[in-house]
Amino acid sequence: MTPADVDTFFARLAADGPPPATELDYTTPFTLLVAVVLSAQATDAGVNRATRGLFAAAPDAAAMVALGEDGIRDRIKTIGLFNTKARNVLALSAALLADHGGEVPADRAALEALPGVGRKTANVVLNEIFGEETLAVDTHIFRVANRTGLAPGRTPRAVEDGLMAVVPPAYRRAAHHLLLLHGRYVCIARRPRCPQCIVCDLCAYETKTSPTADGPVVED
Repeated sequence: MTPADVDTFFARLAADGPPPATELDYTTPFTLLVAVVLSAQATDAGVNRATRGLFAAAPDAAAMVALGEDGIRDRIKTIGLFNTKARNVLALSAALLADHGGEVPADRAALEALPGVGRKTANVVLNEIFGEETLAVDTHIFRVANRTGLAPGRTPRAVEDGLMAVVPPAYRRAAHHLLLLHGRYVCIARRPRCPQCIVCDLCAYETKTSPTADGPVVED
């Protein structure tokens, strides 16, 4: 896309709905961090169902440590990889208490040093809580960036770097949510909803679907 096309692309996405925001339920930086860690290979809706009980029992790092691995696991066993996630949530809660007074740090290196926290999770927290212009590339954003030609790349980091280079400054704070929601509800994996897409004319995807076409099969 040309710079003008990219600007139009994001302007349309931004104007098409309510202010972009995460669909994970949280009330504090700590509960967001835990929710994002739990969201790996799980839907936001599934995570939200699990965290209602978890956060009622353990709303902060100290309470999470007191709950223990068994207590965490019992409350999140409806989501994928719950055994590993329970261990990570307990360990990151203990690390927050030991190293940060129980508070979520506003620093990438400190976040990525926490158990179960990688670059994507750190980017979400830095963007959502601390207002930084970061962009967490999940499967939806990876697909949209490559399919549309916005920022093609072979790896999530390559896509992230490409997006940060082309997203207009006015949209960098919101770009993560704009692209994620577009990929989740319109530019979906198996049969993208091209007839309903407000940026279809800007998109480089060659096999666009029609109201009657079966469309291509693209694995998510």
